[in-house]
Amino acid sequence: MPYAAPPRARGALRIEAAASGLSLLRQEGALRALFPRKPHVEAVILNTSGGATGGDRLEITAHAHTGAHLRLTTQAAERAYRSSGGPAARIRNRLTVAAEARLDWLPQETILYRGCDLDRKLTLDLAPGGRALLVEPVIFGRTAMGERLDAARFRDRIEITRAGAPLYLDAIRLSGDVAAHLARPAVADGAGAMACVILATPEAEAHLAAIRALLPETGGASLVAPDLLVMRLLAEDGFALRQTLLPVLDLLTGRTLPASWRL
Repeated sequence: MPYAAPPRARGALRIEAAASGLSLLRQEGALRALFPRKPHVEAVILNTSGGATGGDRLEITAHAHTGAHLRLTTQAAERAYRSSGGPAARIRNRLTVAAEARLDWLPQETILYRGCDLDRKLTLDLAPGGRALLVEPVIFGRTAMGERLDAARFRDRIEITRAGAPLYLDAIRLSGDVAAHLARPAVADGAGAMACVILATPEAEAHLAAIRALLPETGGASLVAPDLLVMRLLAEDGFALRQTLLPVLDLLTGRTLPASWRL
């Protein structure tokens, strides 16, 4: 009898915001969005499949039109589960920001399980005068359960352009015994969690000193361009990561961080 591949999750979400509020919402499959009452458009994204595993396909497209402030977050941490083989779980997030608009991409942590195979890519295109705040936190294995991430694949890429021209590119590739790789002093010195924060706004330089004051020795922040600030943070585990990350995000959001981050 021929082998039948198990069913895989499919999800697509498209959100657009105008200065007057939500202007477009399209939901398919496993991806849904909830909208708390806020002065800006805030979408709380839910993956009803519970996580991502081999063969899943999830895609989010968001656009902030001129004058809009669009904020995207998640109900809880995303989970990259053990893959049963075959193609990797693929997540594609495509963001665009028009002139005089702002988009905040504030998902909670992605937790990598032993045996996961995740291929993720985020693209952001900014128009001149557009503003954006991005965070991508990752937890490497469930250490509280004694799990060691000694077999996993994780590919992550962030591409930011302004008016089509490259502004920031970053890529991570981890495969095999990820825990052993992260244990190397020149890589992560045994850290079990990581976050990247990117602020693209003309006011970026004004935040640099305040952010550096909040960081431990395992974090750093640099002004890559006059309007582009990048922060990288390593931590022992997810709890330690949040102890530093939440004050940074509170600072950059004017203490309006989505409520789901504090539940």
